[in-house]
Amino acid sequence: MQPLIDNARMFGQRPEEFTGHAEGQSPEVLFITCSDSRVVPALITGARPGQLFELRTAGNIVPPHGTGHPSGEAATVEYAVQVLGVADIVVCGHSHCGAVGALVRGDDLTAVPAVRDWLAHAADEPKPCDPADPTVAGAVQHHVLAQLLRLRSYPCVERRLADGRLRLHGWYYEVHTGLVRAHRADTDAFETL
Repeated sequence: MQPLIDNARMFGQRPEEFTGHAEGQSPEVLFITCSDSRVVPALITGARPGQLFELRTAGNIVPPHGTGHPSGEAATVEYAVQVLGVADIVVCGHSHCGAVGALVRGDDLTAVPAVRDWLAHAADEPKPCDPADPTVAGAVQHHVLAQLLRLRSYPCVERRLADGRLRLHGWYYEVHTGLVRAHRADTDAFETL
C-alpha cells in the first residue's frame, strides 16, 4: 500500500496539469471492461484523463436493460451515450478471466453469493472451451460479443446506432502478452489491432 500512497502524494504536485479538468469532461469512448486489476484501460489505450468514460464490472457484464431495478451499470451507459455523447463503446474482455472461467467450468459459487448472482446476468452460456485452458480465450471472445448484443437492447444505444452517431467495438486483451485483438464483423474473428 505504501508505494500507492507515495505516488498519490506526488500526483498533485503539478497542479497546472489538472486545471482544465474542472471545466468538465468530454470523453469520446465508453470503455466497458472487467474489474480485474490486470486490466488497466488507460495503460492499454494510452488515454489521458478525460478521454475514457469507464465502466468496470466483474466479467465486463452488461446487465439486461429494463429489469425494473435501477443499476449503476445501466446509468453509466445511459449517461455516457445521452449526456456525454460518446461516439464509441468498447467492450473489452481479457484472457484468464475469473468470471468467464467460473461460468465455463461451472464452479460452485455458493461461498460468494453476490458473485454467483451477478454472473447470472451473463447474456448466455459461454462458448464451450477446454476448461483446462487458463486463458478461456474462445469463451471470453464469445462473451464479449454477447455483451455487445446486450448493449443494443438499451434504447439510447439503439437510437444512436440507428442514426450513425455511435459505433460498438469488441476487444480481447491478453493479460500475459499485452496483445489486443478487435472483433471484425467481415471475418467474424478477433484480429490483432
